[in-house]
Amino acid sequence: MSIIYEENSLPNVEDFFTLFESTGWNEEYGLDKYEFHRAMGNSRYMCAAYDGEKLVGFGRVISDGKLHALITEMIVLPEYQGRGIGKEILKMLTDVCVGAKIRDIQLFSAKGKAGFYEKYGFKRRPENAPGMEIKYKPGKPKH
Repeated sequence: MSIIYEENSLPNVEDFFTLFESTGWNEEYGLDKYEFHRAMGNSRYMCAAYDGEKLVGFGRVISDGKLHALITEMIVLPEYQGRGIGKEILKMLTDVCVGAKIRDIQLFSAKGKAGFYEKYGFKRRPENAPGMEIKYKPGKPKH
């Protein structure tokens, strides 16, 4: 297996959406493939992993470029997990943030995956730490 990593190159819309759908996350978001593709294109930095022509992994950074960065959409196809692909993508994403001297690097961790990120220095937020979210579905205002 020879995995090729491409930086700041948005994958093909069909292959990209197939990778995203492998996570089950879209059951909550309800994005179509073009909405998802546009959202990923608005990233500060991204990294895609390919096995030949097949997209097998992806991760991205959303950031203000100096103070905060958020690593999100860290995805590796299930049949490719455990081969170091996620580790390499995470390293590339964090290296960019560190190189830009970003002070605070955060990430979303899928359920059951926090241990993976802890191996690379990320820490879980304490129960009393700040952090909240609100989710909106298009066309359904909360107020």
